[in-house]
Amino acid sequence: MTPHSVHNEITGGVFFAPVIQGQVVNLQLPPTIAPALSGLPPATGSFTGRDREIGAILQALAPDQPPVLVSALSGLAGIGKTELAVQAAVRAVREEGWFPGGVLFVDLFGYDPDRRLTPERALDGLLRALGIPAEHIPPGLQDRARLYRSALDALATAGRRILLVLDNAASAAQVEPLLPTDGRTAALVTSRHTLDIGARLHDLDTLTPDAAVDLLARAIHEARGADDTRIAADPEAAATIAELCAGLPLALRIAAALLADHPTRPVASLAQALATAHTRLDRLRREDRAVRAAFDLSYQQLAHAQARLFRLLPLNPGPDVGTEAAAELLGEDPYESESLLQDLARAHLIEPGQAWGRWRLHDLVRLYADRLGGERGEEDGRKDAQERLCQYYLLGTDAASAYLVELDSEGAPRFPDRSSALAWLDGEYANVVALALAIAASPQDGVGRVVDLAAGLMPFCNLRRRYDDDIRMFTAALQVCQSSGDLQQEREVLSGLAIVLSAAYRFDEALAMHTRALAICHRLGDDRRATAELGRLSSVLIGLNRYEEAADASRAAATTFQESGDVLGEATALTSLGMALYQAQRLEEAVAANASAVDCYRALGMRVMEAVAATNTGLALQGLGRFHEAHQVLSQAIAVFREFGDRAQEGDALTKLGMTLAELGRFEEAVDAFAESLAISREFGDRHLEVGDLANLGLALGSAERFTEAVDTLGEATALARDLDDAHAEADVCDKLGSVLRGGGHFEEAAEAHRQAVLLFEDLYAPYSATSARCHLGLALLALDRATEAVDAFQGAVVGYRDLTAPHDEGCAFHSLGLALLLAGRPTEAAEAQTRAIALFQGTSDRLQEARAWHALGHVQCYLSKFTEAQDSHARALALFTELADHEAAAGARLGAAIAHNEHWLRSDPPQLPYSSNVNSQA
Repeated sequence: MTPHSVHNEITGGVFFAPVIQGQVVNLQLPPTIAPALSGLPPATGSFTGRDREIGAILQALAPDQPPVLVSALSGLAGIGKTELAVQAAVRAVREEGWFPGGVLFVDLFGYDPDRRLTPERALDGLLRALGIPAEHIPPGLQDRARLYRSALDALATAGRRILLVLDNAASAAQVEPLLPTDGRTAALVTSRHTLDIGARLHDLDTLTPDAAVDLLARAIHEARGADDTRIAADPEAAATIAELCAGLPLALRIAAALLADHPTRPVASLAQALATAHTRLDRLRREDRAVRAAFDLSYQQLAHAQARLFRLLPLNPGPDVGTEAAAELLGEDPYESESLLQDLARAHLIEPGQAWGRWRLHDLVRLYADRLGGERGEEDGRKDAQERLCQYYLLGTDAASAYLVELDSEGAPRFPDRSSALAWLDGEYANVVALALAIAASPQDGVGRVVDLAAGLMPFCNLRRRYDDDIRMFTAALQVCQSSGDLQQEREVLSGLAIVLSAAYRFDEALAMHTRALAICHRLGDDRRATAELGRLSSVLIGLNRYEEAADASRAAATTFQESGDVLGEATALTSLGMALYQAQRLEEAVAANASAVDCYRALGMRVMEAVAATNTGLALQGLGRFHEAHQVLSQAIAVFREFGDRAQEGDALTKLGMTLAELGRFEEAVDAFAESLAISREFGDRHLEVGDLANLGLALGSAERFTEAVDTLGEATALARDLDDAHAEADVCDKLGSVLRGGGHFEEAAEAHRQAVLLFEDLYAPYSATSARCHLGLALLALDRATEAVDAFQGAVVGYRDLTAPHDEGCAFHSLGLALLLAGRPTEAAEAQTRAIALFQGTSDRLQEARAWHALGHVQCYLSKFTEAQDSHARALALFTELADHEAAAGARLGAAIAHNEHWLRSDPPQLPYSSNVNSQA
């Protein structure tokens, strides 16, 4: 290089215009243009509730992760998309080495027709922000996009990677020319629509209740300082505001601003102001912003058909709407309706539900759409749409419910099979309930429809154990009937309400409803309906332990129904009669009544109800000691319940089967049955049933000699009972724990548990349960050779059962008393006790317990040297045991008869119990 040569070298920059070099250059430079690479809006200090979303976005932006170059944040107007993007950008730019070139932010105003930026205009602004002189920005879209992307690529190559934030895009066409293509530059895009731009999608949901309250507090502190403690001072009102704003950040910020405007305004005042639904949107506004205005911008983008559907959707009063229901609102084909629903979902004016084909409206959007619909009701055909929707739910409920009674419902062609019918009910149940309550709130729409919907849902509510909603519907209908003075309708409502209350174990209330319905029947002179009401009343009387009254009522009803040819009414009454007779321990009669009910249901083709009656038959057979027959009947019933998917009835039958298996000594199988029943209780979330199943399972585990598991299971049952504050259940578990401990040879602990159960039941004024626990205490005392104390316990039980008019249980107590008296050296009184027991068992047709009492009496008579009478007693026991196919007990009776015959009774030795009982025995 010569001394006069010139060398120019320019470094340290990225240049997008000609560069002039020379020995002597004279330039008139334009003003310096500095790049604008830090133009983010301010990030608010009250941002909260989006930790998961922030984490996902930052992970996508991190340079050491697989590149996700475009992230699209979408959601409802006011959901906080821009704020989230700004917060993420601020955090990303602060990270060393992530975006050393800075950040470019542009608001595309996609939903404001007056300010919406075209891609050309947006590129012009972005190029200027990058420092490109205006005279070098080409006029066309393609040329601008080419220069823009080249500039981004050059910056990335120079180690000055940039983050783009493209806010408020209305469409893919508006934003696609602005997206980088160099493979290194990253972009965040926000839109109310879900855009198809090859981006990683982030759909924003509303804030949780806790986050919503936190946002209120933070926003007020940001405006007024930490000394403003109104949110913390009134958390209930703050939670109400958060709920009324439905977790929408825009609404919450407006609410906070309204409170900040007036520092003396109580939080409860604003909560009260927002409580009225039809004015809530009007109150959620401030001079600079309003929820309604934000929704307006999204709504104005809709085509005619989309807008009409949007305005009609609030007519569905439930939490979500199915595609078929939306089609009924429109009066259009479901496929066309589905397309429109997807359009609204892409606009984030509705949201997809948890299952495909379900759609939901944000609460504030619902209010907005409903107001628009009211303003254009005639144009949209709003009344006709509402009627179509109502018919859709009425007919659908009836058709689907038919499958819950019959497996193949020829009268319900709407659904191809039971599973599809049940799926429809699962999906639409909440909507049917909401519709019924909405109709009841507008009596001019006809209370009859409320009754039809409530009655139609009865089989489903019973299947799913959802009684509360059915009670709400009938109660709402009752209030309307009472206001209108329609006695016939009131009678129907009272009867339906009573049935559901009884199913929910609210027997006192159910009795009051049935009594009122029966009085109206008599007042109207309607004998047929009075008979039906009498039959239904018997189920309630059973729940109230008034068994003889229940039996009389159901028997009278069954006779009347039979005479009138009403087979279904007869079957229902016979089912109630069977249960009443079982509870009264008139077991042979109970078996006969249930068998007749089975025949009636079979004639009607009602297989589920036939299985229910068969389950009751199995229970009565179990009481008669005909355990093998009971096992067969219950197993067949369970198979039917499984075929129909009736989990509730299956669980009940499994419990009865477990008891039968325990009596047969098949304890491991009993454990399995109780475990299945427990699983069903947990499936339904019925924690009260769960306690009972845990207690039964614990008892069966004890019988299977799995004592550690048994004690642990009963401990779990005790904890759950205490958690539910169910003192009766806790006492029952305590009593069963005593039986398990007794079976494991822990007699002292068993006696203490039974004694504690007696005290708990007495405190609860539960005389029957207390008396049963006293019997169990006597058995534990016998095992401890404390015969005198056992006698006292059993004598107390005899008196208790007699006072309760429970002859069968009184017989069991006399039988146990006889055993204790014999061990206490009082054989004459022991013989008298067993004789009393035999008479009581004969009166209640319990042949198994009668056989046991004859067997015990034979031993006492041998001890008294009454050998001839002893032979006769053992012979009677042998005949009964043989009839019942109890071969082990029959062998014992045969041995007793032989001993009596040979006069070999060893009177000098202490007497032994004639047979042992497992821990399930009540004797």
